[in-house]
Amino acid sequence: MNDVLRLPPGKTAHFADGEIYFIGNATTLIRVGGFTVLTDPAFLHQGGYAYLGHGIYARRQVAPACQVADLPPLDLIVLSHYHGDHFDDEAARDLDKDLPIISTDHAIGQLAALGFRRGHALDTWQEQVVEKGDARLVITAMPAKHATDDALAAMLMPVNGHMLDFSRDDERLYRLYITGDTMLTDRLYDIPERYPGIDLALVHAGGTTLFVTVVTMTGPQAVHAVEITRPRTAIPIHYNDYSVFMSGLDDFRRAAAASSVDTQFRYLTQGERYYFEPAALAASGHGRAGGGSAG
Repeated sequence: MNDVLRLPPGKTAHFADGEIYFIGNATTLIRVGGFTVLTDPAFLHQGGYAYLGHGIYARRQVAPACQVADLPPLDLIVLSHYHGDHFDDEAARDLDKDLPIISTDHAIGQLAALGFRRGHALDTWQEQVVEKGDARLVITAMPAKHATDDALAAMLMPVNGHMLDFSRDDERLYRLYITGDTMLTDRLYDIPERYPGIDLALVHAGGTTLFVTVVTMTGPQAVHAVEITRPRTAIPIHYNDYSVFMSGLDDFRRAAAASSVDTQFRYLTQGERYYFEPAALAASGHGRAGGGSAG
């Protein structure tokens, strides 16, 4: 485990409610338990091209819901990996270089070269504790693999999923799982064994296809990941923003409708929000969606 990251307390923390704001692709703004967390910051305008490495570019087909200048004050960034559709030139230019960033060792090295000074690298199952007054967040790297083929996975850079455990005075308020850009792997079965009682999962889908090979979960595969990890609520993201995505939200919806998993599926389009009550949700599995729809 890395040293505890202590943040200035700031204004009075609100623990009674939480919010997911879906900006686009894998970029979300998470506000819960006294923290404001930005994930996978990519703010490329519609029609622009993101570089994915190895001479491959993807065209952005859906505009992000906002830009960096529109964001509230941030506490930290959680980044699954360093690809242009997850951390782009706009993010590199406009984000505060002193924001703490939690990611893979590879990504932290790339970001350091761009001037970001507070990177914290995690390997699978490693933790980063963040404290802010009486608010506490434990971020744990979850297993993820960007391709089922080992050689291709190595070309596509290491990836982390992340578990975010929000608490106050040692009482856990909310457990949030972000899959990252992973395919289905046997290691996903370890997640509910080590981290049961997931309140919400943000599931990267889209069926990203490179070299005629699928390198992120299709809709049915993403639903199967939900069946494995069994969150109380699941929200698909990363499903239609770029030209390399071949399995859209409709694929996920159909698979979810056919699934018998005891999970509430919620659906957000770019710019929509999902609201929840952490303490109540942990006990009952209920939340409220602002603009999103139920499965």
